[in-house]
Amino acid sequence: MAADGPILLSPLPKGRRDLYIADAYFGLQVVGPNGGLATPVVTEVEGRRLLFTNDMDIDEAEDVIYFTDTSTGFFRRQFMASLLSGDNTGRLMKYDKSSKEVTVLLRGLAFANGVALSKDRSFVLIAETTTGKMIRYWLKGPNAGKSDVFAELPGYPDNVRRNSEGEFWVALHAKKGPLANLITSNSCVGKTLLKLPLTFKQLHRLIVLQQHATAIKLSEKGQVLEVLEDSGGKSMKFISEVEEHNGKLWVGSVMTPFIGIYNLH
Repeated sequence: MAADGPILLSPLPKGRRDLYIADAYFGLQVVGPNGGLATPVVTEVEGRRLLFTNDMDIDEAEDVIYFTDTSTGFFRRQFMASLLSGDNTGRLMKYDKSSKEVTVLLRGLAFANGVALSKDRSFVLIAETTTGKMIRYWLKGPNAGKSDVFAELPGYPDNVRRNSEGEFWVALHAKKGPLANLITSNSCVGKTLLKLPLTFKQLHRLIVLQQHATAIKLSEKGQVLEVLEDSGGKSMKFISEVEEHNGKLWVGSVMTPFIGIYNLH
């Protein structure tokens, strides 16, 4: 969600040589095969600067990038204010690499976060952190252009990554505390808390249950297949991403300066 620490990079697919980056402050960027400085790709949408670019996934077949903008009113460093104030200006967007055009696909998201394209490319998943929901936006079929709730989770979903089987690993920043739903669903309560002389840690403790790590694997239909948890937060806590690769889970957290590896077999 925010702070310093590693956010993982997905392995580059065969044939792709450019590295695309979703930078919170500078929008979509790209680094060529020889490395060097990143080049801006998308820095504004609809005439307004991107304030909080969050995540992306690439459809190699269609040559488009799906990405999220967490908020049109708050920067990344203000993520707690976005959560507590009832901000729902998050968006899902599509960038066409051929035409270089950006299309807003979905608006009104409460802290739009992780993005993952389904294996059959029929829908995109978006993590809506404030509500604890995984939102499905249909790209193909009779529901194309519509969205629905794919899954409801017991905490704050951060990034979501698809594995080779078409299942989805969701990293939970934390489980919700006893007062979380009251605070995040009532903007008056949240805005009042923001006016009080409370530190970031004090505000954080009001909406999270404890320092721990939770990774949830969902099926292509949104069913919970597996839950991995470090309930004491001894190895990992406040995780931001879970990437499955070659029988292992690579786990990152924006609040710890290292990457965790979990053997699935």
